[in-house]
Amino acid sequence: MFDRCPKCDHAPLPADQSSPAECPACGVILAKVAQARAGEPARSPAPAPARDERDSWLWHVPEQVDATAWIVRVALLAGFAVWGVVLWRLDYRDGEMNQSFIHAPLLVFHEAGHVIFRPLGEWMTVLGGSLFQVLFPAILAFALLWKNRDPFGASIGLWLVGISIMDVSAYMYDALDPQLTLLGGGTGNDSFHDWIWLFDSMHVLQRAQRIGAFFHASGTGVVLLALAWGAAVLRLQKRRVAASVLVER
Repeated sequence: MFDRCPKCDHAPLPADQSSPAECPACGVILAKVAQARAGEPARSPAPAPARDERDSWLWHVPEQVDATAWIVRVALLAGFAVWGVVLWRLDYRDGEMNQSFIHAPLLVFHEAGHVIFRPLGEWMTVLGGSLFQVLFPAILAFALLWKNRDPFGASIGLWLVGISIMDVSAYMYDALDPQLTLLGGGTGNDSFHDWIWLFDSMHVLQRAQRIGAFFHASGTGVVLLALAWGAAVLRLQKRRVAASVLVER
């Protein structure tokens, strides 16, 4: 390590004199001078390792992917794509969307949301049903990504987020002219309706149908994004498919 430049006697010099550090005055590479004086050939710094797509949570790929598991994932993604189309074709404006099979399990999380958000006051208690219905699959997707480094599983969780938004959109749309049969057996005309109360508190009840249509379109976009993400992850995994892998890492 030089205190002064061996060529032009300039000082001070950089504290780190490993290649490619140079003299600020004359530009001589300090490491090359030191190596030449020691009788060793100058060495270029090792190139930084290329970033691998597996370094990203969103695109993590195991070193080896089990062939059978990969085929099952492809079939699952195709099944969720078809199911997504079926749900998208259901009319959210007349409640057909809320008669689908998936509405029942989503309703469980909806009701749980009212309880979970109760400590935050009346407004959040009412909103909490629809909010938690969407948040729960989002939390599930994040957990798969964070804990398991499983972007494919997370993409299915995101698919469910989109479907949940579509399911809530029917409830929003219904607020202006209540027709849906609520959990208590009545409609918004004779039973408490979350979104009538929420929209009325925000003075936007007359826009309920436009808001419902917007959220249905938004949910559709999230579903398409989830399917595209899952397909991209499977494409990356295909490069590392092996005959049989006990544990994918």
